Amino acid sequence: MSALPPSTSALPLAGKTALVTGAARGIGRAIATKLAQAGADIVVNYYNSHEEAEALCEQFRALGRRAVAIKASVSQPDSVDELFTELRKHFDHLDIVISNAASGVLKPAMDMTLKHWRWCMETNAFALNLLAQRAAPLMGPGGRIIAMSSLGSVRAMPNYAFIGASKAALESLVRSLAQELGPSGIRVNAVSAGVVETDALSYFPNREQLVESFKARTPAGPVLTPEDVAGAVYLLCLPEANMINGHTLFVDGGFAISG
Repeated sequence: MSALPPSTSALPLAGKTALVTGAARGIGRAIATKLAQAGADIVVNYYNSHEEAEALCEQFRALGRRAVAIKASVSQPDSVDELFTELRKHFDHLDIVISNAASGVLKPAMDMTLKHWRWCMETNAFALNLLAQRAAPLMGPGGRIIAMSSLGSVRAMPNYAFIGASKAALESLVRSLAQELGPSGIRVNAVSAGVVETDALSYFPNREQLVESFKARTPAGPVLTPEDVAGAVYLLCLPEANMINGHTLFVDGGFAISG
């Protein structure tokens, strides 16, 4: 006799509600999927990918989850306000926030302008603070806020100067938010991924060089998938991660330690 499938209540994140920004594609999609598979209801934030976001919600509903797609620009305060106004129509609490949406300009620093600086900083760093300000009142003890960073926060990478600076600012902000929200039982961390094969990688002019360098210098193997990154985010969402706070978790197969 085959074993019965586990009940929904037995899933690790059953009863939790998660907001994932930039969830329609790439790493965000993998994270939202992982959390839904673990039992969480999902708010799929997107900006341009409406059809993909709606299709993803249908997948989650087929799992028995509540899911809603909400368009918003996470770098704009008014738009984030609208995101949370819509979110509250569907959910009365929020347990997990994944600040994943990102953007930037891939050019040498010597060619950059103030507009480029603001674009990178507002989308990649300031957005986390906007989300935390709106989310914290809806979160209780055990809440999780997780920001997605990259190796450019600590390493110089060609054409990545302003994005890297914004990711370094993001990680600094994570530490400050962790200190401020920690007494409320909310944990704030970052996950920094290595070179992941996604559509976003195609925009890098040195894509092939990045991929080959990663393959050559990664002790754990040449392939890093969005699902690998999603797994690390999931770990930080578990109750067992309650005393991990203000930390940046590197998910790169050991690339960063390889000289």
